[in-house]
Amino acid sequence: MNINISQLLELMIQREASDLHLIANFPPTIRVNGDLLPVIGSEQLTSEDIKSLVMPVLAEGHKEQLARLLDVDFGMDFKNTGRFRVNVYHQVGTLAAAFRLIPKKLRQLDQTGLPANIGKITDLKQGLILVTGPTGQGKTTTLAAFIDKINRERSAHIITIEDPIEFIYPKNKSLISQRELNSDTVSWGRALRATLREDPDVVLVGEMRDFETIAAALTIAETGHLVFATLHTNSAGQTLDRIIDVFPSVQQAQIRSQLAAVLEVVISQRLIPTINPGRVLAYEILIGNTASRAIIREGKTHLIDNLIQTSAESGMVIMEASLAFLLHEGYITLETAQNYAIRPQVLEKLMGG
Repeated sequence: MNINISQLLELMIQREASDLHLIANFPPTIRVNGDLLPVIGSEQLTSEDIKSLVMPVLAEGHKEQLARLLDVDFGMDFKNTGRFRVNVYHQVGTLAAAFRLIPKKLRQLDQTGLPANIGKITDLKQGLILVTGPTGQGKTTTLAAFIDKINRERSAHIITIEDPIEFIYPKNKSLISQRELNSDTVSWGRALRATLREDPDVVLVGEMRDFETIAAALTIAETGHLVFATLHTNSAGQTLDRIIDVFPSVQQAQIRSQLAAVLEVVISQRLIPTINPGRVLAYEILIGNTASRAIIREGKTHLIDNLIQTSAESGMVIMEASLAFLLHEGYITLETAQNYAIRPQVLEKLMGG
């Protein structure tokens, strides 16, 4: 092996790569602007190579968890130049790893690509804000920008529950308690239940991943707190359906009422490849207003897409309108816009047929 882990992580920072993959029988591979690229000059990795690269970054507790559960998640700082989210796992009986680069400097909201008026969210004292999209689409960066803005502008107690901790927030006007799964708490459910005893103003839930976390997040929002959370969904309408469908049918009417009462904003986002090498944010925004709350409460979420399309004056944006804007401004190609459209017929209509 002709390269070490420090060299690979430094290369990621230099190339602004989002991810590094170490898998046996493949060379080290980085993801740049969404594309996977083998590290030039590197040989295919053997199982022993991966052990040599990965084991030095594992603490004893991580090694024990890896041996017991066969995979482990954690965050690590690197030479004061970057922070990484690391997942070490097994595949085909061999060790493998994925490193995700987390920029050391927090991105401010006006640098995310979201519309300027979205910053008003941070003035809210209670409610539920959801940032959704597939893995690797900038959800964590967006959430961190919201939390950072609150930290800079408000005196609040912010509690984050993460797996693992990614961004580290500097001291400012707020108090911040950052809790990492397995290091600071044994489970999402226990951490969320304890949150209400810890005098929070703002709660960040790294992922609403199951019945227990979704129910807890709704309750925390309902009891007068501002809650930020993520879901792996593709659109605002799908997000609402996912939340409701996780509950037994006998509870769904109650959950629709609860969700309608607390929901403030859903942001569904994608990072889209640009004509010049890079990526740009496209987004869909649903605002919790009288009309959307009624749709949720009455179980008519199939009407959400139409509501978003006809409510631009309220700050709502359909994903296809965001793509059409990026196309019009010359950021992306027509083919890219079509590939990322959730509703191709809406994009075609917005482009004038």
